[in-house]
Amino acid sequence: MPYTIGLDYGTNSVRCIIVNVVNGQEIATAIHEYETGQAGIILDKHDHNVARQHPGDYIKGFEVTVKEAICSAQKVDKDFLPQHIIGIGVDTTGSTPLPVNAQGEPLGIQEKFKNNPNAQAWLWKDHTSYAEAAEITELAEKNRPEYLAKCGGTYSSEWFFSKILHCLRIDPEVFDEAYTWVEYCDYITGMITGTSHPDNLKRSRCAAGHKAMFNEDWGGYPARDFLEKLDPKLAALRDRLPDKTYTVSEIAGNLTEEWAKTLGLPAGIPVAISAFDAHLGAIGAGVNQGKLVKIIGTSTCDIIVASKENELADIPGVCGIVDGSVLPDTWGLEAGQSAVGDIFNWFVNVIQPGKTDEASHEYLNDQAAKLKPGQSGLLALDWNNGNRTILVDQRLTGLLIGQTLHTRPEEVYRALIEATAFGALAIINRFEEYGVKINEVINCGGIAEKSPLLMQIYADVTGREMKISQSSQTCALGSAIAAAVVAGKSNGGYDSFTEAQSVMAHTKETTYKPITENHKIYKQLYKLYSQLHDAFGLETQAKSMHNIMKELLDIKEKMNA
Repeated sequence: MPYTIGLDYGTNSVRCIIVNVVNGQEIATAIHEYETGQAGIILDKHDHNVARQHPGDYIKGFEVTVKEAICSAQKVDKDFLPQHIIGIGVDTTGSTPLPVNAQGEPLGIQEKFKNNPNAQAWLWKDHTSYAEAAEITELAEKNRPEYLAKCGGTYSSEWFFSKILHCLRIDPEVFDEAYTWVEYCDYITGMITGTSHPDNLKRSRCAAGHKAMFNEDWGGYPARDFLEKLDPKLAALRDRLPDKTYTVSEIAGNLTEEWAKTLGLPAGIPVAISAFDAHLGAIGAGVNQGKLVKIIGTSTCDIIVASKENELADIPGVCGIVDGSVLPDTWGLEAGQSAVGDIFNWFVNVIQPGKTDEASHEYLNDQAAKLKPGQSGLLALDWNNGNRTILVDQRLTGLLIGQTLHTRPEEVYRALIEATAFGALAIINRFEEYGVKINEVINCGGIAEKSPLLMQIYADVTGREMKISQSSQTCALGSAIAAAVVAGKSNGGYDSFTEAQSVMAHTKETTYKPITENHKIYKQLYKLYSQLHDAFGLETQAKSMHNIMKELLDIKEKMNA
């Protein structure tokens, strides 16, 4: 039996699964929590925008999880042998760039920089570069508007060049010491294949296209003269970036003899080009034309693909339209929300409402499920970590209105869930407004699996059936599918993603269908949400909002009658 390994490097941990390629059965899973910082994240109590990670956690996570998964697989599947592994796939968060030296070694693991957060990996949720992002956006609007057209019209502080430019400004020593910067996902594949040297490293189309303005139409990464207007040192860095990127259907390299010996695997196993977690998660959930995949976790990413046979309009506010970033020979489109699970965790862990047993997710879910839509009179904006889509503004913050002296914690909790659902609907509407039809919605991630309340609210708000990916490790499964494709049919894998998905990617039988009466109420609430969204998010839309509190009270009184 052939098997593949799929690795999913998330925000707080790395997961490894081993999958039977013939029937799609996941025979082993291993998880390693990052050890540095708070829940694996290096924070700064003086600046809420800081979020970094130590590359050493990535290296240890690879070794620990693969070894544990192999050990587990040998116990549960008598047919499994490590020699049956035919491929490895990897996904990571992004944009999470890290500075490396001329040999491709991370500065963050060197003695000189081990305690310097600026020399570590700049995690996707680091928003310290909001000023640089605005500067890049302004320059592109004037000089190279085509750069912005393919990434939603606004360059984000979550992305590659804004973070690098910010490092240059605040810590020139780190910038000058770095030969180049690489995305987290590219670093992992380079590390395990021995191709981490910048001259040999194959860079991910997904990462470069969605976060670093890479496009073959203009010769790859942004032009040198464009970057020089931001800073001459950034232009010099452009000389050390390649002009070619690769899709997940291609091979990054082969597992080195050193890693093979360490892990007990055969040397030379093909390793697929890496991609971001959401994009491979979409593959693991069965993404295809008309199928929107929502990867719901600390944040949410929305992924869909579109045919290259038809003309596709540029869509304002999305996180990129990239050739082959998800499935080969299709346009990959990404959108998302900067905080979803993080908002619920903030309320439970930071605000800590009620007594200990009343402050848990389980208790609040149970109590919130007893409420009707609109019954609390509350309405929130889901911007506690900024807005990724449609406004692309990380300096926006959360909002809750309608509270009274009688407002209960479970009412707030439900309002926060509803806010994320309204944000999800705004994204669906934006896609369809520009001609990308959505016929099916598939959700994946721990929250989608564990919270029937959230899934039902999403169905009721959007008016669409919510399906759930069968795998509880959908992103890692997507990586395992990519591994099966690069292995090829002759080695026991598949020659196409369509073939591999038909066997390895499925949805659960349980789905959540919209309740008509609830949907009617949520249509009223969404109208008020949209009013708040535009008033606080769009400078030209700042109109009177005197009606909102009164209309919330009217809905509340009706639902409590």
